[in-house]
Order: sequence, then structure tokens, then C-alpha cells
Amino acid sequence: MNDPLSIAAGEHGVTRVFALEMRPEQAAFQREPGAAEQMLGLEGLDHEQIDVIRLADLEDMGLAGYLLDGCGIPEDQIAPDRDRLRALTGWVMVVRSRAFGGHAGRIAPAPGVTLIAAYHDPGTDWSAEPLHARSAEPYSAPRISPRAARDRARRIGATLFGIVMALIALMMWLVIR
Repeated sequence: MNDPLSIAAGEHGVTRVFALEMRPEQAAFQREPGAAEQMLGLEGLDHEQIDVIRLADLEDMGLAGYLLDGCGIPEDQIAPDRDRLRALTGWVMVVRSRAFGGHAGRIAPAPGVTLIAAYHDPGTDWSAEPLHARSAEPYSAPRISPRAARDRARRIGATLFGIVMALIALMMWLVIR
């Protein structure tokens, strides 16, 4: 992704951080549904995927800690921007890719909204060496002879028959008594 303001169709795993350079009451209003759409110049955003944060509320954690722990951004991506993130004051808007609902578009920030950084989730590496086990191969269980299988089936059947007959005898004994 060369241009952090361009959203590709089906984009996932990108977290954008915007500084909100505006009065505190105007920044707080950005938490309302539809307000972020106006500030970013895009329609149909998922309000649940946008965080508007007063940096003073993060206290000792700071914005870098929020991005690391709250958004899962890897440390190696945060490290080059740590001083710039620490220097921010006021309010920020954190927008995750899911906010765009998989649609392509271009962010056109309103005055007072400045892109600070865009971070990429490296995703899960699902590659692995294939597992080989003799027990996982077809027909790898020990095979018993047909005679042994019939013998086993007869024993199970005889046991079940004996239990059912004993229950019938017990019920008749209770009724007759």
C-alpha cells in the first residue's frame, strides 16, 4: 500500500492514526455516529471500528501502548514512530480497516484531521510442514480377522441380550409380587 489514504477493496489489517487538531468539544463530537464519515470524507463507515481517544485518558499507557496492546500492532512498526506518538497532545482517531466494510475508497481528511501513521497487521502465518504419522494413514489400524470380528460381535450381542432378559425378568417379578 503506497498511499495510506487509499483504501483497497477487501483491505484488512491496516490501522490508521489521525491527529484531531480541533477544539476539545469538537473532537469529542467525533465519537458520534456519522461524524467520522464527515471528517474522513467517506460514507458508510462502521462506527464500531473507529476509536476517538483523548490522549490524556490513556495516562501512562500512552498512544504507543494503546496501539501495541489494544490494537495488536507489532513493536517493530511502532518503534520508529514512538517519539512522534509521544509528542501528540489532544485527541486522535484510530481507524481500523473493518471500518470501510471491504469497499475501496479514498480518505479525504477534513481540515484539522492529519494522518500520523498507518500500521499493518502482519497476519497469521498458516504455513507449516506437513505432519506425517503412520497412524494417520488409511487402513493403518491393526486389522482383526473376520472370525475374531464375528466372535466379538456375538459376545457383545449375547451380553446385551442377557441384560435385556434380566431387566424383563426383574420387571415381571415386580409386577407379580
